[in-house]
Amino acid sequence: MGKQETRGRIRGSGRRRGGSATPRRGLGAAAWTAVGLLLAGGAAIGGAYVKLDGNIESVDINTQLGDNRPKNIDNGSMDILVLGSDSRAGDNSAYGRDDGGSARSDTAMIVHVYEGHKAASVVSIPRDTLITRPECTDRDGTAVPAAYRAMFNTAYEVGGPACAVKTVEQMSGIRMDHYIEVDFTGFKKLIDELGGVEVTTTQPIKDGSSHLDLAAGTHLLDGEQALGLVRTRKAVGEGSDLGRIQLQQAFIKALMEQVKKVGVFSGPGKVWGLADAATKAIRPDSELDGVQELADFASGLAGLDADGVQMITLPVVYDTVDRNRVVPVDAQAQQVWDALRRDLPIPAEATKDTATGQAEGVVR
Repeated sequence: MGKQETRGRIRGSGRRRGGSATPRRGLGAAAWTAVGLLLAGGAAIGGAYVKLDGNIESVDINTQLGDNRPKNIDNGSMDILVLGSDSRAGDNSAYGRDDGGSARSDTAMIVHVYEGHKAASVVSIPRDTLITRPECTDRDGTAVPAAYRAMFNTAYEVGGPACAVKTVEQMSGIRMDHYIEVDFTGFKKLIDELGGVEVTTTQPIKDGSSHLDLAAGTHLLDGEQALGLVRTRKAVGEGSDLGRIQLQQAFIKALMEQVKKVGVFSGPGKVWGLADAATKAIRPDSELDGVQELADFASGLAGLDADGVQMITLPVVYDTVDRNRVVPVDAQAQQVWDALRRDLPIPAEATKDTATGQAEGVVR
């Protein structure tokens, strides 16, 4: 299929646009997989579209960012920024209180789906990464100046989703085709509707902060436990955000396997429950603002499985001034972005000798 434009929207083929168009810790770890594959089942609901459409709150990234963005490359690939923020508003207040009243992006993943949509690479960006944040516009339309050595997750805090996208695009030189955000409560309900996710822990994990207490062994995690797992930080590896990212990446693999096992079309109740939970869990960009658009988008991801997904963390090392922060290794990070721009696998040397968090193999 060649390039196709309809008011700048992306259809189910996942082809890139030819031109520019006129909340929740750890949740990005599941968002793109669960939403994409589960909403493929939502397409069977037919008359329920109107109800499901009402669940979806979208954000118009394209209008907010305008034309000053990286060039679209029509090579059949697709890039998606999946974000989870640490907002504690509404039902999420059970997980603590906002610091200063503003949400920050606690989880960020760039999902690159390769041409043919049979394989993907996921690049996790640690929230504590020190970056040069571009000038943004906040939710009230006020300009927010650029900042040097700002934590990555402050982009969402000061300018919302559009600033997060702008920051990622400045870092990578890659235009994001889509944006998807997920919240605490929606994530839990989605996992529960799925029937849980099976994981194996190679050592006990006990974390009072995330309310998780797992012995070593195989577990079928419900929504609350799954949320605890992807939020766990202090209880694994060296207790850093990098270790938590490794847990999140392992959980993605387990989630993908579980989605493939579940009989999504086993009955209208199952389909409805999954689609209702998924559409309530996400906040997508305005090009995915309806169930039909989401179902079309999902159909382009249905060929992915865990074996076809490469997962890495942005190449970083600990900051020499503040060991609680990390900084990108410029040359190796550039290898990552160059590979994705060229629609190639990320080379192994891109992550050699970089910080990991030392939580490898804790969950599988």
